[in-house]
Amino acid sequence: MTRLQSAAPTTLQKVWKDFLEPIVFAVVITQFVATLVGVDGVSMMPNLRDRERVFVPKYETWLHKAGVGDFSRGDIVIFKPPREAAAKIGNLNKNFFGLWNYRPFLIKRVIGLPGDKIRVEGGEVFVNDVKLDSGWTTDYWRQQGCWDNQSELANNATSSRAGVVPDQAEVTVPPAHYFVMGDNRTANGSEDSRLFGPVERRDVAGRAAAVVWPIMRKTNASYDCATERVGELSGENKLNWRVLNRPEAFDTLKSELAK
Repeated sequence: MTRLQSAAPTTLQKVWKDFLEPIVFAVVITQFVATLVGVDGVSMMPNLRDRERVFVPKYETWLHKAGVGDFSRGDIVIFKPPREAAAKIGNLNKNFFGLWNYRPFLIKRVIGLPGDKIRVEGGEVFVNDVKLDSGWTTDYWRQQGCWDNQSELANNATSSRAGVVPDQAEVTVPPAHYFVMGDNRTANGSEDSRLFGPVERRDVAGRAAAVVWPIMRKTNASYDCATERVGELSGENKLNWRVLNRPEAFDTLKSELAK
């Protein structure tokens, strides 16, 4: 019996198999299934520290954009800031080796959903006139001695400080937008919706579902209010793998709003 021999792969087939196929596979996975995102900075202290890496299930985002489900108050999301804000706020406009400018991804917590009325007074946040118990983060900042309840950011839903949005005591979140804030409640701790307004749903890349790196971390992290940086890491090393559940205060808020 004559045995047929398979033809040798062409150059194009070799290039696809050895180089392009893995790249395409990686892009599909990171864009449509899941990816890892690094935390850059201290705007989500004390709950997320600089250089931690979080797991982001991208399929959730695509489902939400297709009208299946939505992000919830208390979720930590990764997103691009509004274009107008990126044009006016230096930290929100990065340059890639002098070739082009881009908006870096930010990570903050969803406070308000479409239609919510958001008010900030004395460092406290109100959603539809119901006070959100922010003790999950403000207790830490009180202990550090730099909880902000005096600045314009602590007493306005939006501030004209950055020249992007006007001073407003209260804002209503537009359709298909979210009002986001960092957990860092010091005077300069977070550039968020108070400085650039609500974020469009289409600019949200996904929800931070869990911390996966580093594997271990120190139990305590102090904050130097003068330099606006992490002070001292102390205490025992503990396992850092953890699911980023919404603080219970958001469940309480939801129940209060449903009454």
